Amino acid sequence: MIEEPKIVTLKDLLELPLSIPDYQRPYRWTTESAVTLFNDIYDAFNKNIPEYRMGSVILHKNTEGKYDIVDGQQRMTTLTILVHCFSEQLTPKKEIECSLLEQKYDVRSCNAIVDNYEILSQHCKIAQNILEDFSNYALNKCTFVKIVTEKEQEAFQFFDSQNSRGKSLDPHDLLKAYHLREMSDSTENEKIKIINDWENLNQKELAEFFEYNLYPLVRWYKNKDGLNYSDKKIKIFKGIKKNSDYHYSIYHRAANLFVEHFNSERMYELTNGEKINQFQLTQPLIAGKRFFQYTLYYFQLYKNVQKIIDAEFKEGEIPKSGSGDLYVKKLFINALMFFIDRFSEKDLKGHNCNRLSRLYYWAYSIRMVMVAVYPETINKYALGNKQYINENLNIFAEIAEMQNPQDLDSIIFFKIHDVMNNNKKEKKYEDTLKAIKGQIDKNKEKEKYKGLWERLIQ
Repeated sequence: MIEEPKIVTLKDLLELPLSIPDYQRPYRWTTESAVTLFNDIYDAFNKNIPEYRMGSVILHKNTEGKYDIVDGQQRMTTLTILVHCFSEQLTPKKEIECSLLEQKYDVRSCNAIVDNYEILSQHCKIAQNILEDFSNYALNKCTFVKIVTEKEQEAFQFFDSQNSRGKSLDPHDLLKAYHLREMSDSTENEKIKIINDWENLNQKELAEFFEYNLYPLVRWYKNKDGLNYSDKKIKIFKGIKKNSDYHYSIYHRAANLFVEHFNSERMYELTNGEKINQFQLTQPLIAGKRFFQYTLYYFQLYKNVQKIIDAEFKEGEIPKSGSGDLYVKKLFINALMFFIDRFSEKDLKGHNCNRLSRLYYWAYSIRMVMVAVYPETINKYALGNKQYINENLNIFAEIAEMQNPQDLDSIIFFKIHDVMNNNKKEKKYEDTLKAIKGQIDKNKEKEKYKGLWERLIQ
């Protein structure tokens, strides 16, 4: 049940027995964000704005009678620090009731709390009469929309629906909230472990991983566009809900449960001696904790592929002088991830064919024939829509259909050295060959692509 939303003052909110649940992310507001919040309130105070609305706070009333902050904990923690600064610097010292002062914060939050305490203390060093009026304004004129739910799941549902309409959260944060909601049957310890693992990742890198790697990978093999990932396109990662009873849902949920049991009971020791991989990019994921495990698994695969590239290629063979080079490298990483996901890392190098080099050749051919490379260029090339070079070849769709890794060896790629040495005079190919050769000549002569050129014509 969701209580009727109420408008409350900051003072009223801080007097509630607030609590920050263990699954919440650490406190990470920068000093810049803290100062911006201070300045916004101070500006409203100076302009004598009758009421300064600061957004909404979503709370879950737990079984102990405390109010877990589901959404708004970063702002509430910063405001608690500010109120503490008021209390310290007012003369005589003024005790201001604030329940979050008793909250035990995660050790990873401590540095941010100390830094923001120091910067806000400096900003509160103003004349006593002004500080008195300002503190009263902040406590009694700054207001929030307070939303309280009696069930944790309802709180997450409300959080999800509210934020999916705005732009304040990254898509992966919305997915985090959605899948936490699907973990209602999990223990607090399970949630804490999952969220700690998730939050320990570099969040900016995680956002880019979804945008440039994971989202395109689950789209390209279906011959679908992999561009412009946003909060409007997260449905693809919501997966199969635990209460879905359709045939395909039951099949995939049962398969996941079997693999999980097979691995946990070490039954693999009776077969091939290795754990079964629980995830496939071409298969639907399961909502809840498996989404987090899925993301962590593929993020680690992404890191491992980068290590493979660093070990296998010399300086200059992986260009990195501009944004176009970065886009091509991500394409190469995606091709390797997709192949390894389908088969295995050891299958990148067969007995008679180095498939790592073949995928390198496919990915970096686009760099040699295009002077400028943009995300749109990569998207078209991945889908096999790039004119002149590997046209009508969607390597991801091809891999998705392969029954064994040797199938990659039989795919005919565009050959750079064939174009450079081509003496054919057929009229129907003349303009095409001339266009490709002209682009290659432009890039071949650039010193920064020397290592790439030498590798491609081997």
